[in-house]
Amino acid sequence: MHLLKIFTPARPRPRNSSHRLALAMVALCALTSLGTSGYVLIEGMSPIDALYMTVITLSTVGFGEPVPLSSVGRLYTIGLIMLGIGTAFYAVGALTAFVIEGRLQEILEKRSMERTLASLRNHVIVCGFGRFGRSVTEHLRKAKSSVVVIDDDPSVEEACVELGCAFVLGSALDDSILARAAIDRASAIVAAIPSDSDNVFIALSAHETNPDIAIHARAETDEGIHRLRRSGASQIISPHRLGGQRVANAIVRPGVVEFLELSAPGDGAEVDLEEVVLAAGSRLVGVELKELKSLGVPLAVIAIKRGSESLKIRPGADEVLREGDRVVVVGDHDVLARMAEMAAAKG
Repeated sequence: MHLLKIFTPARPRPRNSSHRLALAMVALCALTSLGTSGYVLIEGMSPIDALYMTVITLSTVGFGEPVPLSSVGRLYTIGLIMLGIGTAFYAVGALTAFVIEGRLQEILEKRSMERTLASLRNHVIVCGFGRFGRSVTEHLRKAKSSVVVIDDDPSVEEACVELGCAFVLGSALDDSILARAAIDRASAIVAAIPSDSDNVFIALSAHETNPDIAIHARAETDEGIHRLRRSGASQIISPHRLGGQRVANAIVRPGVVEFLELSAPGDGAEVDLEEVVLAAGSRLVGVELKELKSLGVPLAVIAIKRGSESLKIRPGADEVLREGDRVVVVGDHDVLARMAEMAAAKG
């Protein structure tokens, strides 16, 4: 997964050029202080006159001295000029390198971004990186899904880098921002902004650009749920309702809640609830469920989703697996991994 940067307000400069520029600024300040102190001690100038004399000497502008210089003062001025010229050349070189290298980095990052955009396929776009959007992103990354986050807060980029997902700075309400996130090639979009009207707009824009995209949206109100459903959202989540239902279930039926904890892949200690998709030519195509154990995958099949058919709960042992089936199974991690390999393997 490549890191995608589509716009950042301030890019870090190369460390070497930044270090050189900082060193040049320190040298100039030190030389100015040294020159001012020298004129005060040698010529007895006031601090203002000494600073003025130091500045016109280092800048070689040729203005007249505030007071006539003694022989020692003239020799001191010659030395100061020699040091000033060398320091000035170094400072100009450091500043030039700082600007040019920074610009070069921007160009290279832009080209890298363009290559990444061209390679994005079947990724998930998460619009909004608040608590809800971040939770969605973290779970998607745990499942090894490619994710592009859209948010108008520049500080979000650092968190996205840590999660290893792409980032687009801007508003998901802007069609050009959605286009930069390659929405036409995305498999799903999550409208996670805490505003029903914004999420409805995102859902409409996504459906218009990519009619086949799966739209998952956050809803804050009953009216929002209704409008999101009409806008084409395939799944609508109300965090408040979901949270309330979860608490109530934990009180009334704690055993069920404990079982459903398995639905977060990788969070269980030994057993997970997972979905496996049978690819074309998979070794499992044409296999009856009762034969799974003999194939080395002793799993409990909870449900099968086949095309546009309704979800089949607790399929019988004689059920035959078909290409494209989405099979929900329960088992330990190793067996699940083995079945996933068999589901993807070609016969």
